[in-house]
Amino acid sequence: MCGIAGIFDMCGRAEVDRRLLQSMTDAIRHRGPDGEGFYHAPGIGLGHRRLAIIDLSGGAQPLFNEDRSVCVVYNGEIYNFQPLVDELTAHGHVFRTRCDTEVVVHAWEEWGESCLARFNGMFAFALWDSRKQSLFLARDRLGEKPLYYACSRGSLLFASELKALLCDPRLDRRLDPLAVEEFFALGYIPDPRSIYASVHKLMPGHFLVLQRGEPLPDQRPYWQLQFSDGVAASSVEAAEELVHRLREAVRLRMVADVPVGAFLSGGVDSSGVVAMMAGLKTTGISTFSMAFRAKGWDESGYAGEMAQRYRTDHHVRIGDPDSVALLDQLGDVYDEPFGDSSAIPTFQVCKMAREAVTVALSGDGGDEVFGGYRRYRWHCLEQSVRQCVPEAARRLIFGTAGSLYPKLDWAPRPLRAKTTLQALAKDPIGAYFSSVSVCSDALRQSLFSSGFRRELQRYNAVEALRRHLPGCGSENPLSQVQFVDFKTYLPGDILTKVDRASMANSLEVRVPMLDHTFVEWAARLSPALKLHRGEGKHILKTALGPFVPSGILYRPKQGFSVPLADWYRGPLREGVRSLLNGPVLRDSGLFDPATIRRLVDQHQAGLRDHSASLWLLSTFERFLRKASGYGQPARAEAA
Repeated sequence: MCGIAGIFDMCGRAEVDRRLLQSMTDAIRHRGPDGEGFYHAPGIGLGHRRLAIIDLSGGAQPLFNEDRSVCVVYNGEIYNFQPLVDELTAHGHVFRTRCDTEVVVHAWEEWGESCLARFNGMFAFALWDSRKQSLFLARDRLGEKPLYYACSRGSLLFASELKALLCDPRLDRRLDPLAVEEFFALGYIPDPRSIYASVHKLMPGHFLVLQRGEPLPDQRPYWQLQFSDGVAASSVEAAEELVHRLREAVRLRMVADVPVGAFLSGGVDSSGVVAMMAGLKTTGISTFSMAFRAKGWDESGYAGEMAQRYRTDHHVRIGDPDSVALLDQLGDVYDEPFGDSSAIPTFQVCKMAREAVTVALSGDGGDEVFGGYRRYRWHCLEQSVRQCVPEAARRLIFGTAGSLYPKLDWAPRPLRAKTTLQALAKDPIGAYFSSVSVCSDALRQSLFSSGFRRELQRYNAVEALRRHLPGCGSENPLSQVQFVDFKTYLPGDILTKVDRASMANSLEVRVPMLDHTFVEWAARLSPALKLHRGEGKHILKTALGPFVPSGILYRPKQGFSVPLADWYRGPLREGVRSLLNGPVLRDSGLFDPATIRRLVDQHQAGLRDHSASLWLLSTFERFLRKASGYGQPARAEAA
C-alpha cells in the first residue's frame, strides 16, 4: 500500500515544479513510510511513497517497462498478479521484480485501457507513456483506493489524498456549496465532488486518459455493477457457492511478505472473514477489536467468543469520551469534512493493529453486498405499500396524514408514523434519501443561512443518489437501494473511513467481501435470498452457519459506532456547546446561529437526539478552523 502524487503540464513540456512535487509526496508520507521515489521528464513529474508488502527488496517505485518508455506509480494490490505475470511473460514481456505493480506497465503495453478489466484488486495509479505522451489515471471498481485531482496554472495535479494538492498555494480553495449541502445531508461528500470546487475525485470504476495540448476529458467508466432480478438458485446451492467464493477472496488477500491479521468486531461479516482465514492459515491469526464501557455499545464479548473459537491472538482496546480528543487529528487525516463518528474507533483499531501487523483483513461491504442494513427492510416494506396506491393519491393521503401526525423522532422506528407517512408520500429514491439523511431537508433549510441557501439555487443532495438509479439494471426495490449505496455510501463513507484511518497508521486494509467477482455474483442472486422474511443477509448467515455461532449470526444488528448522544449530554456537554456557538461557525456566513443554539439546547435537555447533527457541525467547525483561505480564491500574489 502506498501513496502517489504527480504534476502534468497539460499545455506544453515545461519543467514541473520539483519542490512542489516533493512537498506533495512528503504530505502523504504516512501512506508509505518505507521509501520514496520520483520520475521527472519534460512536462511530467510522478512521486511515490511506499509501504512494502510484496517483494520487499525489489518493489520500489516508480516502476518501468523494459525500455523505460512506460512508467507507473501505484497505490494498492492486484491480487491476481501472478496469473497475469505468466500470461504477459508468454507474450514476451520481461519482468524484473516479483511485485504486483510491474504487471500494470506490461498490461498497459499489451492491452491498453482494457487492461483494467483484467485486474482483480484495489488500486489507484498514474501511468505515463512517453511514446504516446499520455497520462493514464485509474481507480479500482468499488473505490477502495482514492485519487484526487485538480487543474492549477495549466497543470493537472493529482494525489492519493487532498492534503497533497493543498501543498500548491495557488490552488483555488473556494468551497463547493453543493458539497456542503451533500455533507450535511449525508455525512460525507459523494464522488466526484470534494469540499473544494476546484478539486474532484476520480470515481470508482473510472479512468482518465490525458493528452498534452488537449482539454481535461470527462471521466470514463470501465466497469458497472449490474443487478438482475435474481438467479433461480436454491438456498443450499447458493450457500455452498458463497463459502467457496468467500474463501477464495480471503485467500487472495492473505498473500503478503509481511504479517497479516484481521479486524474482529463481533458482527457477522468480520466473523465470517476470520473463520475463512482460520481454515486457510496453519499458524495463529492476530485479531483486533474495540470495546466500550457504555451499555448497549460494546460488542467485544462477541468478538472474544469468535477469537476463542479460532484461538486467535486477540487484542482489545477501550474507547471512551477521551477518544473525541482525536477529532483534531482526524481533521488532518480526512482533509475535508467527514461525519461518520465511527472514524474514531476505526482509527484506534487501525493504530492497535499496526503495532502487530502490516496488513489487516476487514469485513466491510457485507451489508451492501447482502442487504444487511435495517433501512433496506424498511424501504422494501414502504415500497410494497407505495406500489398499491397511485402516485397522486399517495401524495394526497400520506402527505396530508404525515403533516398532521406528531413528530416522534425519539421513538422506535415502528412508532415514528409521521416519518413513515411522509416517506410513503415520496418517490422511492426520495424516501430512501430521507431515511439515510443525517440532517433532514427541513433541518438543513433551518440550519443554513439565507445567503447560503441562495448560493445553493435550490439544489438538493437527493440528486447525488438519484443520478445513479438508471444504471441499476433491476426494478427490485432492494437491488435499487443496494446499487445506490454501492455508488455513494460505500465509497464515500465506509471505504473513505477505512482508507484514511488505516493509511494514517501505515496499515494496509484489504476487504474480501468487495472482491469484484464476489460482488458481481451476489448481485445476480435473487433478492429473496438476501432479505428473507424481514431478515437481512439471509444467505450469508445460512452459509456461515457451520463456521460462526448462531448467537452472533442472529443477534440484533449493532453498528460500529460511539455513544455520542450520552457523551454530548455528559462529559462533552460544555465542550460541544462552546465549540458550536463559537466564532468559527458564526462568522462563516453559512449557518443560522439560532438554529445551532436550538439543536444544542434540545439535545442537552433530553428533548431530542441531535447527536448526529451536532457531530457534523463539530467536524465542519474543525475543518473551517484548519482550512486556509477557505472562503476566498487563491491569492494572486502567491504566483
